[in-house]
Amino acid sequence: MKILIREPKTREDFEKYYELRWRVLRAPWGMPKGSERDDRESESIHVMACVGDEVVGVGRLHLNSSEEAQIRFMAVAEGYRGRGIGGLILEELERRARLMGARRVVLNAREKAVHFYEKHGYRVVAKAHKLFNEIQHWKMMKEL
Repeated sequence: MKILIREPKTREDFEKYYELRWRVLRAPWGMPKGSERDDRESESIHVMACVGDEVVGVGRLHLNSSEEAQIRFMAVAEGYRGRGIGGLILEELERRARLMGARRVVLNAREKAVHFYEKHGYRVVAKAHKLFNEIQHWKMMKEL
């Protein structure tokens, strides 16, 4: 299986990118399409993992300050989890953060994803919000 990590460029790319984000991160909780986006989309770096024409993973990066970048909306399609795709997306987003001058990356991890991020050098720094009154998140950080 050849995995290509790249930025979405075309309208079709972005449609597939947002579809996966919605399907994994919002649809299981009955959230409408559009809820997978926020007001920072246009200023963010978006990357996606592709197997052929299929988008199988996504992630987003934006700067909170000149020294701090934040990763949001990481998602890997159900049948592709556990194959290193999330790690490849994370590495690319961290690489981009370094290029932008960031010294650390923060993120809010869902409870079930904390171990994944810890394996990649992140540490829990605080309890964060509870999404949909159901999904506990943890603020995590990694020094670059």
